[in-house]
Amino acid sequence: MASTKAFTSQCVVLAMLALYFGRLRHLNFEAGMKIIRQLEELPGKVEEALQCHDAVRRVAAKYADCDNFLYLGRQFNFPTALEGALKLKEISYIHAEGYPAAEMKHGPIALVDRRTPSVFLLPQGPVYDKVLANLQEIKARRGPVIAVVQQGDTAAAELADDVIEVPAVGDFLQPIVYIIPLQLLAYHIALARGCDVDKPRNLAKSVTVE
Repeated sequence: MASTKAFTSQCVVLAMLALYFGRLRHLNFEAGMKIIRQLEELPGKVEEALQCHDAVRRVAAKYADCDNFLYLGRQFNFPTALEGALKLKEISYIHAEGYPAAEMKHGPIALVDRRTPSVFLLPQGPVYDKVLANLQEIKARRGPVIAVVQQGDTAAAELADDVIEVPAVGDFLQPIVYIIPLQLLAYHIALARGCDVDKPRNLAKSVTVE
């Protein structure tokens, strides 16, 4: 089975561990409480992110017959890109590659063509403009672009072929929110291709095998 809860749970646990160790060392009380409040708000943010379902379904229908995908993100969202690509491979049987957006020109850009969509993770933040520049390079080579952006982002919407919006959230919690449309994308592409999402071929839970 393709597990989605494992990624989300691990991200939350690691955030809580980081908070704990931070308080033991240098993180002050006010900063710690801010993180706690963000964690408490997380269920609402996830519920809000799930409102992208219809938009994701439309995107999935548009690209379901493609055989290669690129997933690109920076900083906290590089692991999100890896997980998004993994889910697409696991249940849709499509070749997908997660890659740091900053390293895109060192290999993945050679794969770009009109039949290879690139999924960009584009939250607002200090590297937003740099990732947007990577997106423009894909567009210049006529590659289709799917952008997962923070609500209200107009700059990416003008450049990308398809845009999926999610709510704003603290940078260290972005993977938990930004993975949701990627998991849904894999699910709907799998359905469109006639794949059994409950019994992916050749997969086994890691706890059942050595």
